[in-house]
Amino acid sequence: MKRALCILCCLFINTNATPNHPVVVTTWSFINSTIGAWKVLKNGGSALNAIEIGASICESEQCDGTVGYGGSPGENGETTLDALLMDGKTMNVGAVGAIRRIKNAISVARHVLENTKHSILVGELATEFAVQMGFKEESLNTQDSKQLWMKWHNENHCQPNFWVDVTPDPRKSCGPYQPKYRSKTSLSKIKGDRYNHDTIGMVAIDSNGDIAAGTSTNGAKYKIPGRIGDSPIPGSGAYADNDVGGATATGDGDVMLRFLPSFLAVEEMRRGASPTAAAQIAVKRIAKYYPEYMGAVVALSKDGEYGAACHGLAGMPFPFVVHDKTMEKCHVVLVECT
Repeated sequence: MKRALCILCCLFINTNATPNHPVVVTTWSFINSTIGAWKVLKNGGSALNAIEIGASICESEQCDGTVGYGGSPGENGETTLDALLMDGKTMNVGAVGAIRRIKNAISVARHVLENTKHSILVGELATEFAVQMGFKEESLNTQDSKQLWMKWHNENHCQPNFWVDVTPDPRKSCGPYQPKYRSKTSLSKIKGDRYNHDTIGMVAIDSNGDIAAGTSTNGAKYKIPGRIGDSPIPGSGAYADNDVGGATATGDGDVMLRFLPSFLAVEEMRRGASPTAAAQIAVKRIAKYYPEYMGAVVALSKDGEYGAACHGLAGMPFPFVVHDKTMEKCHVVLVECT
């Protein structure tokens, strides 16, 4: 009964003939980002602008240390950023992956969307593109991120990490590593929780009924340099389609991107599923193959109905934030995980 009640609490059913527009939903308890996005929507702004503004607030505030500069240093101690912005009206996408020394990743993604015929730019050349577009180049490391990395590197001897089938044994060394085949070594697992979940994901519908979705993240802590997770991958980190709705995902990106959960949730809504049911289907698809993964999906239909599902948060509920025209202030909704 408890689980049933929790599922019901995360489901908005639009019983009115008028669609629930405008509306914005945001992963985790990122209230300030939701407020910022809602202000754009309330004043008649576009869903694209709302997502960019909302995500950029999280980048500036370094939400939970998993978004923006100064968090989640890689194995080499450097913080890099991923971001995605998708326009559900045109089906156009702009994204950046592993971008270095640029704080405004979501805004760079907006420039990729609007100023190029490409969809994704990555790494050092994404940085060069950003500078060309007028962005300031500056370090993404902070004293906190340096101390976090030093403790992991020196005190914990680089454990846990993301290497498998390599020598020397990564449980005892910080590398360098070389391939070791036919290994059956069982390595420590990276813990996933609200402080290593990687992403702010947002979906918004504006007053015109146009839908946009986006993400921003500094990736997984101690990732191998060059790693890109699910966040900047269209259909994985986020997806939007004016004809159906939008969705966004957060969690264990290396696993989740293999299943395109945001795309799957939108397609399930296209087939008639409610947002909650669609999110549950996407989450269960991943859990079938990776029962220990951690993640969540939030879905929003074109009529403004929203829902979410999650898995593997160690007994903790998954929060997401909603603001629509029926609310005086945004609401944090808790979802019980499987």
